[in-house]
Amino acid sequence: MAADYPDIDIAPFIDHALLSPTVTPEQVERWCEEADRFNFAAVCLYPAFVKQAAESLHNKKPKICTVIGFPSGATTSAVKLYEAQEAVDNGATELDLVVNLGWLKAGKTEAVHREIATICEEADKPVKVILETNLLTDAEKKLLAEIAMDAGAAFLKTSTGWHGGASVEDIRFLKEIVKDRVGIKAAGGIRTLSQALDLIMAGATRLGTSRSVDLLRQRDHPQKKE
Repeated sequence: MAADYPDIDIAPFIDHALLSPTVTPEQVERWCEEADRFNFAAVCLYPAFVKQAAESLHNKKPKICTVIGFPSGATTSAVKLYEAQEAVDNGATELDLVVNLGWLKAGKTEAVHREIATICEEADKPVKVILETNLLTDAEKKLLAEIAMDAGAAFLKTSTGWHGGASVEDIRFLKEIVKDRVGIKAAGGIRTLSQALDLIMAGATRLGTSRSVDLLRQRDHPQKKE
């Protein structure tokens, strides 16, 4: 499948993710070095490591992305806002926000909208709203996508990776909704170059993966099995 798209350089699409609960400062340093060396769009790290990443990548191209309310989205809006503001103060330049899906399913759409809008406004950085598509119906995906865009989100992101990952079908579905109004980040379970390229062709403008370097190896050594 990868041979169908030989001219796409996937590196600038990648958010180089390091979101294991056992992350060490040494791993963070390596992820930052790799992000710079391979021209990845960003590193994506827990808030506790934002300051280190910002220092490591000072005056370098990769963005500093962190996760807010991760992975459940069930912390309070006030806690998420504080987490977002602190992350920005520490050097974060993008925020991947997990919303309260229980609110969405209970019909509390105004609360969902208010939470997203407040963080977008107060943090004043691009926010990627995580839909967690595998836990939603198509109607709920569309509803949350519309809420997020109206509230100021810069991207819609498919998944945390904790409840399954991105699918080409979901990316196509979201693309139909957003057109070109916001970006689309596919995340979770992206392990092969074929997957990555298929997601980009379907409409993804970012890819969240911890297998970033391996994807580039697959690109550079196509004779090896993915």
